[in-house]
Amino acid sequence: MPDKKKNIMPNKPQRPNYQIWVIVVLIAVIFGITYMNQSNNLVPVTMSRFENMLYSNDVERVVLIRNQKYVEVYLKPEAVQNAKYQSELESTRTFGIEDGPHYKLNVASADSFISKYNEVNESLAKDQRVDYEVEDKSDITGMFMQWGILFLILFGFWFLMRRMTGGGGPGGQIFNIGKSKAALFDAENKVKITFGNVAGLDEAKEEVKEIVEFLKNPSKFTKLGGKIPKGALLVGPPGTGKTLLAKAVAGEAGVPFFTLSGSDFVEMFVGVGAARVRDLFKQAKEKAPCIVFIDEIDAIGRSRGRGQMPGSNDERENTLNSLLVEMDGFSTDSGVIILAATNRPDVLDSALMRPGRFDRQISIDKPDIVGREAIFKVHLKPLKMDKDVDPKKLAAQTPGFAGAEIANVCNEAALIAARKDRPAVTMQDFQDAVDRVIGGLEKKSKIISPGEKKIVAYHEAGHAVAGWFLEHADPLVKVSIVPRGAAALGYAQYLPKEQFLYQTEQLIDGMCMALGGRAAEEIVFDKISTGALSDLERVTKMAYSMVSVYGMNEKIGNVSFYDSKQSDYNFTKPYSDTTAETIDQEVRKLIDDAFERTKKLLLEKRDELEVIAQELLEKEIIFQTDLERLIGKRPFDSHTTYQAYTNGQDKTEETKKSDKAAEKKQASSAKPEGDAKEEKSDIESKN
Repeated sequence: MPDKKKNIMPNKPQRPNYQIWVIVVLIAVIFGITYMNQSNNLVPVTMSRFENMLYSNDVERVVLIRNQKYVEVYLKPEAVQNAKYQSELESTRTFGIEDGPHYKLNVASADSFISKYNEVNESLAKDQRVDYEVEDKSDITGMFMQWGILFLILFGFWFLMRRMTGGGGPGGQIFNIGKSKAALFDAENKVKITFGNVAGLDEAKEEVKEIVEFLKNPSKFTKLGGKIPKGALLVGPPGTGKTLLAKAVAGEAGVPFFTLSGSDFVEMFVGVGAARVRDLFKQAKEKAPCIVFIDEIDAIGRSRGRGQMPGSNDERENTLNSLLVEMDGFSTDSGVIILAATNRPDVLDSALMRPGRFDRQISIDKPDIVGREAIFKVHLKPLKMDKDVDPKKLAAQTPGFAGAEIANVCNEAALIAARKDRPAVTMQDFQDAVDRVIGGLEKKSKIISPGEKKIVAYHEAGHAVAGWFLEHADPLVKVSIVPRGAAALGYAQYLPKEQFLYQTEQLIDGMCMALGGRAAEEIVFDKISTGALSDLERVTKMAYSMVSVYGMNEKIGNVSFYDSKQSDYNFTKPYSDTTAETIDQEVRKLIDDAFERTKKLLLEKRDELEVIAQELLEKEIIFQTDLERLIGKRPFDSHTTYQAYTNGQDKTEETKKSDKAAEKKQASSAKPEGDAKEEKSDIESKN
């Protein structure tokens, strides 16, 4: 049997923190020098007081420090205990006040002090006279300030270099600053994430599975004349699972896996990024076959020349040039594949994107309802759930959510259930978590006046009625006037149909539904408020897109002024001032027509508007079932994505059952071939 102990990574001993010890030693040296150099703690004294000390017979010793022009005065032990000296000596010295010197007398020159001291000393009695001593002392504090500061500068430079180069070890010293910071995962420290942990990315998984198969069994492809791809670029919005997919590749590949971020190449020193690129690919060639994963490659892969001052030397461009050369320098049988991830493919350099460097671009979009259901099933496994939790309904209630947001919803639902002391996570907890993610935290402490609450109720009721009686509007799920987030006093949640193409009628109905709140305020109160800010912003963007981007205006025509390249140097509008004025006029006309249409609809449905508003004021939250109870069913027979998905699954199950029944019936009966075909066609027509 294989020894399992070999796969266990030994615990590395914790490295001592030398920086802390150096700082402690420096502090100890400073305190030691301060204690040794007691001249800094001496009490200054004037010449007249020094003479009084001599006449009082309190002085035991007088030392003239000739090179520093001051005199140290030592008191007798019995004089130190005197109250007039003891209080001021204790205030300046924490310990050892019996030890001298005690006072310090600054002098202009040694000769002037000696002559003055001799005069005073001769006037004293013979038993009171004290002979002076002459010494030369080195300024320890001054030497420490000169050499200590130099040492601190050197230590600070060393510490800075150590932090910049990633600590100790062979890649952390100053002479190895160009070493790569890539983390290596191999057979000893294998990544535990596999393709089973990745849900909702079936097409992308097929692409990377083929890359893993390339590395495991290259002869399967090369024997037919194919070449192993050099790189694959994972492109998609944030949170869709690009890094997770790369981790799954590392867990499935069974080959060495180097991973690092694009920012790991960036350094303040010129040439360091390029050196790290070369060192990374050198290590990769030694470990081949292997995979190199560069996360957020746009940190170094941005198009060259953007934002660069004329005549400047851009270190990032040097790093990119080195990366381009290294990627293009691989031989076809080197066995090194580059994976990279970015959510900004529009800023990447075209030389980096070409085939031969990144042969494949794997698009990882936000999941549809099927993908969201699969992602929910993955994140629901570790949760203790109630029986009423349905992943299909959760997937339908979270349109546009990425994988990271779905994980956040599941975690938030578990926290909400724990906060309410529930034994299991219920469907209500998930709905509260979705509300928390979409609308923000519920502000229970926010005090709203009855007048404001009434305005919010009619505003949201206007949205609900407009969306209910517009054919192409999204069906309503829930309306709430509970304050949430920073400024949201209410919100309406819809269940949009997942589609990629929108017709003019659908966009206009969406604009009318967004203007329902403002129209309801004007009808009921004959005034408008600031609550329609987000609605107006959405409507304005939609109208300008219809006129100037999608070519949905007769006056402007089939013209689009959208710049897909998003060039940094496009300082001028691609149309004249006359066209700009026409665009503004058509946008204003489009919005005004939509507002008048919405207003007319709400005037016709004024009773329904009043009923829903009063229900909101009473309950604060109403659902789709409440709308059906209050104003009847929606007069349009359109299915939501969730209904179409569930109906499609039901039909599929029915088709499978009927096919099995037909097979059994066909097998049991011994009819001629023509009769069997006729019977099968009858079954298909019934289905």
